[in-house]
Amino acid sequence: MSDGVEWVIHSCTVLAALPDGQALPAAKLAEFHGVPPAYLAKHLQAAAAAGIVRSEPGPRGGYRLARPPAQVNLLDITLAVDGDGTAFRCTEIRQKGPIGAPASIYRRPCSIARAMWRAEDAWRAELAATTIADLLGDLLVSVPAQVLQAGAEWVRAVEINRRRAPS
Repeated sequence: MSDGVEWVIHSCTVLAALPDGQALPAAKLAEFHGVPPAYLAKHLQAAAAAGIVRSEPGPRGGYRLARPPAQVNLLDITLAVDGDGTAFRCTEIRQKGPIGAPASIYRRPCSIARAMWRAEDAWRAELAATTIADLLGDLLVSVPAQVLQAGAEWVRAVEINRRRAPS
């Protein structure tokens, strides 16, 4: 899994907490999280193409969630950023090496591949069951109040500075 998945999940959590009508530019989301702006922008564009976030044009534009937080799950984000490929790729090494056997003697995938695919199915199910709303709810009870307050003040300052900027 790429770093971009983590970055977009965190960004979506921040976007979920924005007041109605407010958006944050990718550069500000990158600043907030201390990640490279160009790379985060690329991942946010992928999330926008998947309908997870939307880009608002204009001088006070930026990104917002495209759907309610309860309708954005972690699997949606993972697939948007990293694609739909499987984490485990069986290369049938049992057919190679000094005792390798031809594919014709194997009637089904090996137990290792089957176990890995079951694990991936469970992982995907858990990601699909966890929404941005779930993460936001947990954040509100697990992050110290002073950190939440500092984050809210930072976002407010960004918005105030954007309003003051000439259009």
